[in-house]
Amino acid sequence: MIEFLRADHVNICVPPERLEEARRFYADVIGLPEICRPDVFGAPGYWFQVSNIELHIGIEPPKPQSMRHMAWEVKNLEEAAKHLEANNVKVIEECEIPGRLRFSFIDPFGNRTELLQMINQ
Repeated sequence: MIEFLRADHVNICVPPERLEEARRFYADVIGLPEICRPDVFGAPGYWFQVSNIELHIGIEPPKPQSMRHMAWEVKNLEEAAKHLEANNVKVIEECEIPGRLRFSFIDPFGNRTELLQMINQ
């Protein structure tokens, strides 16, 4: 069983040529504070704080699988992976982000979900 702790973030995508417009919209119009985004993704984007979760804005890469997703913090990431694999769900490794262990999976309907566990630095 997967023990969920909280929603961590939602990732939306915009066309590459409109990324700066999106940053201005969410910062200046909506009023969200921008937060530090680790430089580990190989593509540009911005992160914002929305109450106790984050909004991540990135560009949609030219590949079949969308980067749009929701992310949930779980109590034990290793147990979550074992549970999914035992139910024939493929676990997809993700790039490392300081302070977070994580992976994603695609549900039977094509939706990407990220699971993560915070770790002490």
